[in-house]
Amino acid sequence: MMKIGLLTSGGDCQGLNAALRGVAKTLFKAVPYVELYGIQDGYRGLIECKWRKMKLKEFSGILREGGTILGTSKQPYRTKQDIDEHIDANTAAMIRNYQDERFEALIVLGGNKTQKTAFTLSRNGVNVVTLPKTIDNDLCGTDYTFGFDSAVTKAVEFLDAIHTTAAAHGRIFVIELMGNKAGWVTLYAGLAGSADVILVPEIPYSLGSVIGAINKRIQLGKGFSIIAIAEGAISREEAAMSTGNQEFEPEPGRASSGAKLVRMLGEKQNQDIRLLVPGHFQRGGAPTPHDRVLCLRMGAKAGELILRRQYGCMVALQGTSIGYVPLSDVAGKTKTIPPDSEVLEQARMLGISLGE
Repeated sequence: MMKIGLLTSGGDCQGLNAALRGVAKTLFKAVPYVELYGIQDGYRGLIECKWRKMKLKEFSGILREGGTILGTSKQPYRTKQDIDEHIDANTAAMIRNYQDERFEALIVLGGNKTQKTAFTLSRNGVNVVTLPKTIDNDLCGTDYTFGFDSAVTKAVEFLDAIHTTAAAHGRIFVIELMGNKAGWVTLYAGLAGSADVILVPEIPYSLGSVIGAINKRIQLGKGFSIIAIAEGAISREEAAMSTGNQEFEPEPGRASSGAKLVRMLGEKQNQDIRLLVPGHFQRGGAPTPHDRVLCLRMGAKAGELILRRQYGCMVALQGTSIGYVPLSDVAGKTKTIPPDSEVLEQARMLGISLGE
């Protein structure tokens, strides 16, 4: 009997249920003696022994549902030395419970921190296969993560709806989108949503450049502007505060990137400037058809790897194929927008300001 545990960890996003469905249908069809156990609330459930045996029918009708039928949490995560030889109490508990329950393997769906924890478990005897879930698209080893396309679609809906009111009142709208370390969502949504300025964490912006782009539009008779800014975007002045490899971290309670930009623009521009933050709206609702297909394919691949007993790896989209990469190539690494990105260059060619 193959006894497999399933868990979803970290922030929720569209496509988790679709991926679970892909895993379940593949395993139940291929192995009549498989047992799937849903672990509740992410790694916390593995620590607290919160799981239940699941039937195939429980995975029916969930393809289009957002969220996760298993529940999720962002805790517990280790705060120091995520990838080292030390095993803390939570990690030890997960390993012990995995062994005591005699799981054959775990299938884990999650983003950066989830992959780090999975790698630690893998190095300590736990058979793990992971799937790349994050709206931020910032996982190494895969061209795209599931949840990204759905989040971009939500952000574009938001941007599309703002254009008419912005034009009617001649306003500047600053739309703060998700993306703390990487600006993939803001870049793609800004392009698809016809933003005039796109500010991402990878390119510290000049306020003068942003104002120049706004004034250029005014000179062309366009009295409104749409600025898409990632929550992790910083000015050149803030970037200069970084020392060595230490990243700039805003002080607790400090204004968000969007609020800060609105304040600075308000001191320079004689226009009505508004801030809008869609926040978790970007994570909600049904997954797009693109994400549904990606999730089903990745789920099927995860099931295949389990059947082949190919552990210690993450399912990955590579070109048009679904493959896998070792967790060692993923854990502790963040995929940011590269400076030589064709997408950045093409945004410049289209006349979009990147705040440079």
